[in-house]
Amino acid sequence: MKVKPGGKILLILLLLGGIYAAKVLWWDKRPQEAKAATDIGKVSLPDAPEASLSKNAVMMPLPGQDEALNGGTKIVWKIMAWNSQFPVMYANGGINTTKGSLLDKAKLQLTLERQDDCNKSVADMVKFAQEYKNNPNAPGVFASFMGDGMPMFFAALSKELEPLGPDYQPIAFYAMGKSYGEDKLMGPSDWKRDPKNALGKTVACVLRDGDMNILLKWAGDNGLRVNPDETSYDRNAVNLIAANDFLDAGNKYIAGYSESRKMIVDGKKVSRDTTVGVDGVATWTPGDVNVAQKKGGLVNIASTREYASQMPNITITIKKFAYDHRTDIENLIMALSQAGDQVRSFTEAKAFAADVSAKVYNEQNGAYWLKYYNGMEEKDAQGINVSLGGSMAFNLADAANLFGLGKDGLDRYKIVYNTFGDIIIKMYPELIPTYPVYNKVVDKSFLTSVVSNHPELLEGTAIKETYAPEITREVSSKSYEIQFETGSAVIKPASYTVLDEILKSAVVAEGLKLGVYGHTDNVGNDAANLKLSDSRAEAVKSYLISKGLSADRLESKGFGASKPIEDNATAEGRARNRRVQIVLGN
Repeated sequence: MKVKPGGKILLILLLLGGIYAAKVLWWDKRPQEAKAATDIGKVSLPDAPEASLSKNAVMMPLPGQDEALNGGTKIVWKIMAWNSQFPVMYANGGINTTKGSLLDKAKLQLTLERQDDCNKSVADMVKFAQEYKNNPNAPGVFASFMGDGMPMFFAALSKELEPLGPDYQPIAFYAMGKSYGEDKLMGPSDWKRDPKNALGKTVACVLRDGDMNILLKWAGDNGLRVNPDETSYDRNAVNLIAANDFLDAGNKYIAGYSESRKMIVDGKKVSRDTTVGVDGVATWTPGDVNVAQKKGGLVNIASTREYASQMPNITITIKKFAYDHRTDIENLIMALSQAGDQVRSFTEAKAFAADVSAKVYNEQNGAYWLKYYNGMEEKDAQGINVSLGGSMAFNLADAANLFGLGKDGLDRYKIVYNTFGDIIIKMYPELIPTYPVYNKVVDKSFLTSVVSNHPELLEGTAIKETYAPEITREVSSKSYEIQFETGSAVIKPASYTVLDEILKSAVVAEGLKLGVYGHTDNVGNDAANLKLSDSRAEAVKSYLISKGLSADRLESKGFGASKPIEDNATAEGRARNRRVQIVLGN
């Protein structure tokens, strides 16, 4: 039987209606596999005071205002609005290199361009590599990025540059400073009183970015899971709201942004929806200032004031350009290291760098950037005291210490890079299954040459920590199973790997005092247990000192069986109670 055209249309509509109804009433409502919230693990990072030149230091003449035309190598430097870049502001003298500046003397012509979008920085670097392969006279392109975010940045950029060959891969070659408080996780005050109050709440941030890492570190320290899927809501984890950039993260909180999410129930994404708003923000200056002044109500939960090794300002370019311009790169490092000493030592130099920052960022004025370089505590729009801003300029000694070229030989940045690289692939294994090996993307040859050939630039005092007599405030606490010979304080060789993990954590957390606390089960005499636990804690302390940690940074105590964490009535409980507890605090 033939069906008339009108009947065909009716049948088609009925069929489509049936399919749509099945989708809405059955398919969309079925439980779906949800991406498991990630248990980050604990990471501890440090704090550090500012250093300066000696009392006999000489202040250099400030750069001029007129643009330099020295005929030197041209470089366009893509930078975020970030106060850790005061050295390049001072060294360049302006948006473009000015007469009499350190970079003018180095025969370099830099143009500083604000670029807050990391994805666009990747695109800029790829475009430069393509142009440079075809035209060796093309101006160089540099980019600066947050050190803890570099594994993600390098993973994306390296993949994009693969077709051009190994000579056109990206490399990191210097760090001119670091965040020292301005990058932070801001949240309600009850998160600080009890971190578990953050479960079921949301944080707006740039996904897989350096500031998100502050949230991940804080969550890991406190045993909180983080839901990596920004389209779902898990009441048993901290949830993420994607922001376009660090300013957008704060603006979403200020504007009262909300969105609909699929709920996770028993590990499954179900059809039920819920509406979530922005409870917390991960951002940096001026994002934190905007949050405080325009709405308020959030306090600093964790920042690079505490985690001060987490976020050095890492400079990158293409390997081929760097090797073709080795002298220029080394001259740049020399200029930036001198600028770091000047900024750290002289108020006039620091104020000059702030004025240049305002011009480059095209936002606020020099007084604003100077204020938040130093860091301030202010009352927010709701009358709550909150710390805002805070950065640090590096001199040559600081850069050497960061990359393992200092006296102790500890490569601090390698620890940071691998720590946060491992976290990000744990959270996003499908998106980022791996990240580039540290030694392939960090090229220390330029810095090594400057350190070896210019000892006069190492006269500036490196950042040096001072430690309290004992820990009164814990930042993190973790127990380790360290094996000792029966009834003694002799560490078994099998535990050296565990001790080396503690050492790495301590190196990253360089500004915090480290406590080594020994505990036993309740078997045996109380006095003997107390003595044994004390001896074992002292043995761990001695091992860490032998590996390079300063004695004044470490404290050790034995508590015997007085602080059990499990029931001593079971063998499993007694095994848990026999432990060495590592505390980082101040």
